[in-house]
Amino acid sequence: MTDITNSAPWRRLETLARGLATRRTIDLFGAEPGRAMAFSLEAAGLYLDYSKNRVSLEALATLFDLARAAGLPAAIERMFAGAKINATENRAALHAALRDFSGRQYIVDGENVAPSIDAAREKMKSFAGRYERGELKGFSGAPIDTVVNIGIGGSDLGPLMAVEALRPYWLRGRRCFFVSNVDGQHLADTLATLDPARTLFIVASKTFTTQETMTNAHSARDWFLANGGAVKDVARHFVALSTNAKAVADFGIAPENVFGFWDWVGGRYSMWSAIGLSIALQCGWSTFEALLRGANEMDQHFRSAPVEKNMPAILALIGVWNRNFAGAAAQAILPYDQHLHRLPAFLQQLDMESNGKSVTATGEKIACATGPVIFGEPGTNGQHAFYQLIHQGTDIIACDFIAAAKPASPLSDHHEKLLANFLAQTEALMLGKSESQARAELAAEGKGPADIDRLAPHKVFPGDRPTNSILFERLTPGALGALIALYEHKVFCQGVIWGINSFDQWGVELGKALAMKILPELSAPGGARPASADHDGSTRRLIEKINALRAT
Repeated sequence: MTDITNSAPWRRLETLARGLATRRTIDLFGAEPGRAMAFSLEAAGLYLDYSKNRVSLEALATLFDLARAAGLPAAIERMFAGAKINATENRAALHAALRDFSGRQYIVDGENVAPSIDAAREKMKSFAGRYERGELKGFSGAPIDTVVNIGIGGSDLGPLMAVEALRPYWLRGRRCFFVSNVDGQHLADTLATLDPARTLFIVASKTFTTQETMTNAHSARDWFLANGGAVKDVARHFVALSTNAKAVADFGIAPENVFGFWDWVGGRYSMWSAIGLSIALQCGWSTFEALLRGANEMDQHFRSAPVEKNMPAILALIGVWNRNFAGAAAQAILPYDQHLHRLPAFLQQLDMESNGKSVTATGEKIACATGPVIFGEPGTNGQHAFYQLIHQGTDIIACDFIAAAKPASPLSDHHEKLLANFLAQTEALMLGKSESQARAELAAEGKGPADIDRLAPHKVFPGDRPTNSILFERLTPGALGALIALYEHKVFCQGVIWGINSFDQWGVELGKALAMKILPELSAPGGARPASADHDGSTRRLIEKINALRAT
């Protein structure tokens, strides 16, 4: 694989970055008339403004050259064509096919998988319809009205985020809970609020062997059986999102309540598949379908638009600029919408599990920085938490600000104040405040020379902190689908540029394997065997300390 850092566009970008480091972002607006329009675009109901990044028209044109040098247009086509771009696992990455209603063929290993996608979607639709109409009955004869999704990672974060984001679309009188952590308190706290006769458990595990998920699933089954349910009732109170038919049957789940998916659907890209069943149940099938269609609209834009007008590609390239040429090691996701409060956590997995790699897709050491640290909170909460570091800290943190122009629930002037903060923060991060401005403000407040000298350094803001703004009319299912697809494709584009396989996640395996070795040494109090000598001194001592504390 060619090292992108040796390409002519990369070297040109390094030169341009050195020159731009001495310029103010605000000055680029004067030097480039029409910058706000030139550095913005619309697609699939979303509006992206990236003009507040310290990047010039020349640098932007060179970023487009970089995308072509990395083979991005061809890579996009290969993904949609079903090529096995996940090379280490010899798999395609065809999550986009799950939200396509056009009848287009998607070929994997010579087979058109579109009919199987349609069939799986129809099965989900039928089940969701029965739930919405109250036709799913529990062991007491009462309608099931509560869903508990048991999964982890991609089987939890995506559906949880979407269900929270679509709160205005929840079916009346229905509840949905998500249990992911193997910490028993997560499940115990959830079960304490439930009526077993009216609860449906979704066990989301492709292999039906995921340790955290299956531990929670078996404990939920034990609780169900201890609180009125019989073994024969498991079939109507548990469904499986899995491909392991034997393990599912052994658990007691009826074959008609098993929803499968495919190995070309990665976990963090799986909410569009049967993994999204909890969304369809809590929000209704029409809402889930609108979510799919919104994502598909972004897919069609991504596949057809040239790089210069391609929203996911541009968002990716601006991210590459900030990461590799402007020194931003982290990126904050800042949704100014309380219903998007789980979006930063979802994007942490999407981005950091995809592009947190240090070798290329062909195994060579990468010569540049790759995926940034992702974090965030909804605005305005974040403003009173970590924005201090973003504004005045020693590190540059790139920020994506996300907002709806119209609220889901109008209440006095709340939304106007929310949007005022959304706009003000991006302007403040770009403009900053010089020492002379700080001194002038302090003087205007009546401060004396000594106080001005003492306080002025603390009121200086460097500015030139890079931000993107993403707007949509309101947070509808379609807008949410487009937004998620935008970030999915952005992550993919950055992986192509860095030469990464964005669809595997070997980094999660080592710790899991070691945990399985440690588990017998941490069995029930008094029953654990001594810590193995194979452990390092620290781990061995921690095991011994834990066992001693548990024995008292």
